[in-house]
Amino acid sequence: MAGKSRTKKSKVIDVGDRPAEDADADDGDEASEDKEEKDEGLDTDLANAGAIDVGEDGHDEAHDGGDDVPRVPVKREAGSLARRDPLAAYMSETRRYPLLTPEEEHDLAVRLVEQQDTAAARRLIEANLRLVVKIAYEYRRAHRNLLDLVQEGNIGLIQAVGKFDPYRGVKLSSYAAFWIRAYILKFILNNWRLVKIGTTQAQRKLFFNLRKEREKLEQLGFQPTSALLAEKLDVSEKDVIEMERRLAAPEASLDAPIGSGGDDDGARTRLDFLPSEEDRPDRAVANNEFAQLLRAKLEAFAQTLEGREQTIFRERWLAEDPLTLQELGDRYNISRERARQLEKRVLDRLKKYLEAEMGTAIDIETLTRD
Repeated sequence: MAGKSRTKKSKVIDVGDRPAEDADADDGDEASEDKEEKDEGLDTDLANAGAIDVGEDGHDEAHDGGDDVPRVPVKREAGSLARRDPLAAYMSETRRYPLLTPEEEHDLAVRLVEQQDTAAARRLIEANLRLVVKIAYEYRRAHRNLLDLVQEGNIGLIQAVGKFDPYRGVKLSSYAAFWIRAYILKFILNNWRLVKIGTTQAQRKLFFNLRKEREKLEQLGFQPTSALLAEKLDVSEKDVIEMERRLAAPEASLDAPIGSGGDDDGARTRLDFLPSEEDRPDRAVANNEFAQLLRAKLEAFAQTLEGREQTIFRERWLAEDPLTLQELGDRYNISRERARQLEKRVLDRLKKYLEAEMGTAIDIETLTRD
């Protein structure tokens, strides 16, 4: 037992004088102590991971001065080996690339702009990979997989490097932060639900700001009505009502069974209640008869035309493969605009003819071709 109380130096000196099993036992004890020290360091990193601050201009304040990127701890289970964390492995890889001084960054950016040096672009991207992780970490609660956000942020970084102007006196990290955030926010919006809920500029603004603006108004003592929210966010009240309904309503699968669970209702889904794309037999017959009648009226109207007006009408409205206005203009050696004017004159006459023959059964405006 005396061997276990020796210092590391005496153990190295005396290890040859002791049995091999004693030396192995001591090595195992020290390996256990080293592991405990590493675990304490990982726990400290996890506690400090939330203390991340980004300037108001989107610039990573700690990015230029040191390695203040959040460290991701390795998840451990009692009595088992530590699992490999992909994010921790990625962070370890990003630390292989040193940061750039302002002079080095400017020289590389100038080489990229003037010489299209891809090696310079690669070096600029590699030096800012930790900035992407830092910004993506701010949105970790909006998406489960942080690596997805990092991947989208890296695409934004690549776009920023390609569009960066070194002669404006702006640091690349400050400029790239806006591109990185834009790509991350776009990814979150597109993947928030299976059905996309933000397709217009107003909807995107409401998606990111509606809840925050409602909470802000409640804290100030106001009732957050749709009209007040629309005024504060500079959108229409209709957009606010629609976005509130979208965010409140859960997604529903068309294949999910509905009913009370009986033998007949349990097997039916929402898809069974959607209208069929095929017309009913009576509607199909009626549509066919109407199409034949309309075709006969158009043929009769064509007989009242002469010259190129009849040709334009037949080639544009009665042919299986209608010609374009440009093709008709080339045939008669006239401009496309002149061919359009001739067609419009014919259609005005057709409108009066169909109103006299068929009344309001058909709208000539619906027949206009491009």
